[in-house]
Amino acid sequence: MITKLDSSQADFKQRLDTLLAFEASTDDAIESAVGGILADVKKRGDAAVLEYTNRFDRIPNGGATSMAALEISQEEMQAALAAIPEAQRQALEVAAHRVRVFHERQKQELNGFTYTEADGTVLGQRVTPLDRVGIYVPGGKAAYPSSVLMNAIPAHVAGVEEIIMVVPTPDGVKNQMVLAAAAIAGVTRVITIGGAQAVAALAHGTETIQAVDKIVGPGNAYVASAKRRVFGIVGIDMIAGPSEILIVCDGTTDPDWVAMDLFSQAEHDELAQAILLCPDADYIAKVEASIARLLPTMPRQEVIRTSLGDRGALIKVRDMDEACAIANSIAAEHLEISAAEPQQWADKIRHAGAMFLGRFSSESLGDYCCGPNHVLPTSRTARFSSPLGVYDFQKRSSIIHVSEAGAQTLGKVAAELAYGEGLQAHARSAELRLK
Repeated sequence: MITKLDSSQADFKQRLDTLLAFEASTDDAIESAVGGILADVKKRGDAAVLEYTNRFDRIPNGGATSMAALEISQEEMQAALAAIPEAQRQALEVAAHRVRVFHERQKQELNGFTYTEADGTVLGQRVTPLDRVGIYVPGGKAAYPSSVLMNAIPAHVAGVEEIIMVVPTPDGVKNQMVLAAAAIAGVTRVITIGGAQAVAALAHGTETIQAVDKIVGPGNAYVASAKRRVFGIVGIDMIAGPSEILIVCDGTTDPDWVAMDLFSQAEHDELAQAILLCPDADYIAKVEASIARLLPTMPRQEVIRTSLGDRGALIKVRDMDEACAIANSIAAEHLEISAAEPQQWADKIRHAGAMFLGRFSSESLGDYCCGPNHVLPTSRTARFSSPLGVYDFQKRSSIIHVSEAGAQTLGKVAAELAYGEGLQAHARSAELRLK
């Protein structure tokens, strides 16, 4: 049911590379449809958004006749917050508080700076927030209030003045927890549109939606294609691949816990990846037994079974040092170090979207309420990418205030380099300020 590998095997690297290989295929029909929708929304604005929304989301009662009918008021968001069960409201508020505290601490580490040189020249960096961002939230059967918190709160903490959330409502059904999360997170506007048309509206603007500076949040293949196409007109967070978990375990954790942690990612979809690295063959056998025993109890057992069968693995390694080396090569989205002394192994990790240290740090806690962001790099992009954070909603401007004395020194250097590059106007610009 699940692949078993051993790092001592001659073909181990080849088999591991094959297991890890994932390249999001591009469907020509999707790409063509998305291209047409983007162009149409850019040309016709609200009219095109309304047409596609009524068609794809099956808006009841003859469909929406205006964009105003698709917007959720602040009063409706607050009403949703008041209407959901008390336990859900409290869970959202606790999670939002922890996410906010973490990102406020993150912001403190991102302040600008200046320094003054001996001749009076002042150099530095100013950090300022984006003006307006768009947050895409999936709708329909998949409703993710936690993603609302993770995308909106860092933007709010960064100081973004306008946060526009788009969320499709197939058949006109609005998810109350999603609206409640928007109220808690400080979302400015909620518009019930989705798909490529929503991305197009956010990127290009329409009569009623002002174009944003950046679009963040997950979506289906149409949304991913649209985000990829509008990148450059606006910023985007990332094009995320299937969810991943890599567990490095020394064999001291309850095998049922590890099996369930593998399930927690495998249940996302059939392409999700769940891998265990462990130096103890007997322990790996116990985890395998736990998987077989616990899987029939899972409501999404067929999805888990396919995910583990196609892309999962239980890997025997020589020791924990080798496990860490392999973990760095995999550069997983979620890395659990489930060990008696996790910090010594965490010190050896260079590449991971998020690290969960110790046997009590299940990845699921990070998905919802620990505080750090759950929007993480996938498909080995943790080698060069970071979790979503306050910094994604800010940009930096260099500050250069050259004194008269500084211009005498720097002007000669700049002129010499400019002449060397054949840019005489650059050189003369600097020389005119020389005494």
